[in-house]
Amino acid sequence: MDEELVEREVAAEQAFVDRVYVQLAASAEQAQALAKEGHSRANLGHEGGLVERDAMVFQAARRIAQLDAAHEGLVFGRLDMDPGLDPEPRYVGRIGLRDANRDSLLIDWRAPAAAVFYQATAAEPHAVIRRRVLRCAGATVVGVEDELLDAEAQTDLPIVGEGALMAQLSRARDRSMHSIVATIQAEQDKAIRAPGKGVVSISGGPGTGKTVVALHRAAYLLYTDRRRYEGGGVLIVGPSGVFMRYIARVLPSLGETAVALRSLGEVVDGLRATRHDEPAVADVKGSERMAEVMRRAARQQAPGTPQEFRIFWRDDVILLDRGKLGQVRRQLMSQGRRNRQLPRVTNALLDQMWRQVRGERGRDRGREAFNDEMLSDQSFLDFAAAWWPPLDASEVLGWLREPEFLARVGDGVISPEEQRLLAKSWGGADLSVEDVPLVDELRYALGDVPARTDDERSLDDTGLLEGGHDMQELFTAADREYAPTGRAWAPPTHSIEDDGFAHVLIDEAQDLTPMQWRMVGRRGRTASWTIVGDPAQSSWPVPAESASARAAALEGKEVHEFHLSTNYRNSSEIYAHAAAYAERVGLDADLPTAVRSTGVEPSVRTGVADIETATREAVAEIAAQVGGTVGIVVPVARRSEVNAWLASWPEFADDAQGARAAVDSSVTPSGDDRIVVLTGLDTKGLEFDGIVVVRPQEIEDESATGKATLYVVLTRATQLLTTLG
Repeated sequence: MDEELVEREVAAEQAFVDRVYVQLAASAEQAQALAKEGHSRANLGHEGGLVERDAMVFQAARRIAQLDAAHEGLVFGRLDMDPGLDPEPRYVGRIGLRDANRDSLLIDWRAPAAAVFYQATAAEPHAVIRRRVLRCAGATVVGVEDELLDAEAQTDLPIVGEGALMAQLSRARDRSMHSIVATIQAEQDKAIRAPGKGVVSISGGPGTGKTVVALHRAAYLLYTDRRRYEGGGVLIVGPSGVFMRYIARVLPSLGETAVALRSLGEVVDGLRATRHDEPAVADVKGSERMAEVMRRAARQQAPGTPQEFRIFWRDDVILLDRGKLGQVRRQLMSQGRRNRQLPRVTNALLDQMWRQVRGERGRDRGREAFNDEMLSDQSFLDFAAAWWPPLDASEVLGWLREPEFLARVGDGVISPEEQRLLAKSWGGADLSVEDVPLVDELRYALGDVPARTDDERSLDDTGLLEGGHDMQELFTAADREYAPTGRAWAPPTHSIEDDGFAHVLIDEAQDLTPMQWRMVGRRGRTASWTIVGDPAQSSWPVPAESASARAAALEGKEVHEFHLSTNYRNSSEIYAHAAAYAERVGLDADLPTAVRSTGVEPSVRTGVADIETATREAVAEIAAQVGGTVGIVVPVARRSEVNAWLASWPEFADDAQGARAAVDSSVTPSGDDRIVVLTGLDTKGLEFDGIVVVRPQEIEDESATGKATLYVVLTRATQLLTTLG
């Protein structure tokens, strides 16, 4: 290629990029000035000034965040159109910018005018003659890659580079996923720009770009209908914290910061779980049968609550025994969720007690006097608070640690052996990822404690609300009841009514258990959805049960199906090896076409005796040949052992600093470590320049879906793959 031509084209593009960055700085100054002006509105001394301040400061802060996030690869595309349609080139970038004259300088990649950048092909050029991708390091143009889309057009435009897509595929991986806005292909763009209503389902085999396409779709939806999606919120759910850290840069780099990124262990507000249960336990907890167990648990009387209440009033002994309390309990539960009944508890108890007033002196005094005296009696208030305390879902889950309680609520639903596994798993204090949907199920079964308005408090004070009892006194009594354990009760700060989002994006959807589908489904009842997955990579052993739960979560929503068929991640040599494994073990795998060849076949070593030495040598060999990340994938039982190896190998000290922190824990290293140790499930959604698989047969044997997990592992490498059997 003519180096002088390349230098000339790069210099020309650099001049334009410099101009854009000057405008970016000017826009940032304008946003800062708007924020300053907004704060000054508070000095106007009236409510209108405060409203104006809040609006101006909010808009300025959002624009500043957008401009700050756009610096990396701000300008990445150029379209040279048919001169009869548009004589000026169109530049495409992460955000839109106008120059000082308010003329368009840079088109936002999500704008309709930029759509042809992704949709144009040689077969259908859409009036595009040349498509150019600018490769930048910060604000510096380091290269250009051109495609001539209309070969018959009369043009003298130079064509340089080897193709933007191939250049992107050859780039070394680091610990973060990168935006692919410069290299989105036509089949991917159709999914990104699909209608906003209903469900967009994106399927495809490994390496087809499902995740990054889905993330770009979220950014596109926010751009096209910001009021709806920013107001209602966008929830993005991925399989693990490792994965969520991996993708965290993509949306901010596209200018979107109004998105909640949560792993499956973080979907429920206030909870964060990273530990997984062993497969046999996870299979039980994930089954939809657990919904019935949780429903039963939520209806049980709290362990340790009083079984009767006795009081003498006038000439009568009033007794609330187990039978009468059972009647009250059934009456309350028939009216709705347990915690929602708190305002009715004292009145229901008083009704039952008043029926026992037979004496003339008591009947003459009347019901109102009876209520007043009972509500002034501390023993009654203490009893009511202890008999029907406000319950927290995590507390109720803790009741299941008791074998007798678990046997009672699990009778006929889960087997004694499954009960034994569950009771054992709940021996520790921390929740597992698989526990989080169970807590959520209990939250909905229990319901929120009703929050009283000021008007309701006033009615309470006058004795006009729910029979005249004072809920605050009941809650104060509840606090006293909890005080000996050091756990004073307080109403939750987050309501189940706050759980809904405007859009829900699920990645690695094939792994969601039925209980996880129920959990996520509650957050998307009125939402549009993007669902990404590949059934052949599923770690859930009962696909039909999961499919039923997914259908229930999406009930009534129109589904738009998109299938991606090209593997951009793996070299053809690596994917041929993975595909052959899938066929050999009987996986019904979607086998995409790998478009890139390195000429290097995977290294398969069997019968390895000294596994530590072999691992060390394999990692050293791969690390010397690639510039990015290297993953060591191990069976769950070997993770701590291999982390200890890595931490003791001095030649990798700079590349694996985080591994030392994980020697005595099950936490996967995070940060920017080049070499990391992961289990098979940890690799979901990730990719590495090189992979060393330690004892693949053990990975296959460790769960009922071990074959699918090992298939996933074999498709994580972009350049080099070594297996040590």
